[in-house]
Amino acid sequence: MFGLGEDSQYYFCVGHTAMNKGIDALSGVVRHQMHRDPLSGEVFIFMSRCRTKIKLLQWQRGGFVLYYKRLERGRFELPFFNPESQSYCISWQILFMIIEGIMAGRINLGPRYTINKKAANNNLNIR
Repeated sequence: MFGLGEDSQYYFCVGHTAMNKGIDALSGVVRHQMHRDPLSGEVFIFMSRCRTKIKLLQWQRGGFVLYYKRLERGRFELPFFNPESQSYCISWQILFMIIEGIMAGRINLGPRYTINKKAANNNLNIR
């Protein structure tokens, strides 16, 4: 089923990507430029030069899913990153803010409780 959420790992491709690229070409970018495995189930994020288009590529059971959004007004914000990296991991929350046009530099996120899922499962004897 289609779906993105907190359980996925998100990798942002540094630089701009031609938005005419499809699944096969983007998989090549993932493998050769980002040095990641496109079949890993991770979500790979590509942005156009003008920052009005964004694509997300993910392998899900049985095939690739390609999400595409084009803004009719405004631009996507770029997250902060190490410019020497070819890709970098971002959180679901940062991706959500990018997609929704929230200016991350102007917000301070408050502390939140997070649970270690592995430890919680061990405590509940769930295997």
